[in-house]
Amino acid sequence: MKKNGGVIKSWNNFKVGWFLAVRQIKGSSRWTTGLIIFIMVLTYLNMVVISGILVGLIEGGSRANREQYTGDIIITVLPGESEIKHTAEIEETLKAMPVVLDLSVRYAEGAEIEANYRTRRDFSEVRDTAGAQIVGLDFAEEEKLSRLSHYVDEGENLKQDETGYILIGKNLLHRYSEAFGDIFASLDGVYPGDRVRVSLQGKTKEFVVKGIINSKVDQTSLRAFITREDFFRLVDRPSLNASEIAIRLAPRAVPERVKADLLSLGFGDYGRVKTALEAIPEFLNQIKIAFSLLGNVIGLIGIAVASITIFIVIFINAVTRRKYIGIMKGIGISERSIEISYVLQSLFYAVLGGVLGIFLVYALLVPAFLAHPLNFPFSDGILVAPVPSAAIKFTLLLIVTVLAGFIPARMIVKKNTLDSILGR
Repeated sequence: MKKNGGVIKSWNNFKVGWFLAVRQIKGSSRWTTGLIIFIMVLTYLNMVVISGILVGLIEGGSRANREQYTGDIIITVLPGESEIKHTAEIEETLKAMPVVLDLSVRYAEGAEIEANYRTRRDFSEVRDTAGAQIVGLDFAEEEKLSRLSHYVDEGENLKQDETGYILIGKNLLHRYSEAFGDIFASLDGVYPGDRVRVSLQGKTKEFVVKGIINSKVDQTSLRAFITREDFFRLVDRPSLNASEIAIRLAPRAVPERVKADLLSLGFGDYGRVKTALEAIPEFLNQIKIAFSLLGNVIGLIGIAVASITIFIVIFINAVTRRKYIGIMKGIGISERSIEISYVLQSLFYAVLGGVLGIFLVYALLVPAFLAHPLNFPFSDGILVAPVPSAAIKFTLLLIVTVLAGFIPARMIVKKNTLDSILGR
């Protein structure tokens, strides 16, 4: 009976507190209510958006790396090897797998590209050269996997049946790479239609520059691309074994499971099998973690500011209504009911502000960043806002706001009833 009586008492306290909270909110200034809710919205956006943009800088680069280079899974050469053995058998097996949508078999070798050999009259003049990987492609396959033609910024894309042409990544050209300083050699004054000379394994061949690839993925912007046929004319390779095999999976396929299947088939004996996530350089993952922590710290500062704001608002409200609170206590309204009323007011501000913040994030900001990513030198930044993380931050906002409302209410309610009524 005592337990049931306690439950009934608590429920009655809640109902009275709810009644008082509703009256208080209805009786307060609309401008004040709107301002507090606006602060809650900004606080939630500060928690989600700042960290989301910082993480999105790296996430945008990771997505571009997957879309333009690795696909969902990439097979590369094992350490100490020069090629992926049994490439033909691997390719045949992959094409027979239902989960594999597209794949691109690539052949790569380090080479030297020279630009000014036709105009250099003085042999003492410095040769305009750059070291790069020359990649032989089946351009029809590569187009399906990475949409390479979408990143040809100058000139035209190279077709599979064309020979004697080359695509050059933008960072191999001085006019694009000069912003990075003299970190690596680059070619000066090369445009579509110009001729360059490629030297590899003691062989030299002239190519006409067909187009310039403008990509923020290093494996694309620091490479030069020719057809597979031209590659084999240039390179002395005793076999048709590839250097890379990039694989695009069906939308619902799980890369980790497909990787496990490939390893069970023995592919790991011939090449290094990695998912797109595993193929990201480790330092980028470390930067992603650091940016996430930085964004969370900034968000916590915002929560502290919001909690102080709520504390001040509730405290001033309670102080100005101290006489009224004393009268309520004098006529039998419990302290707990009064405290609950102020906690519910705080909860009202936090819930409404948080819900509006969630709506802005997922209905407006995330789609806007996807449609118009931030243009950074190394990536197209997006807004990353995982639902579990956003829910945790919303819950944290509620908890902090409730505490900020409870503490000042408790301080005022604990005052002596007669002193509160008389204003002492």
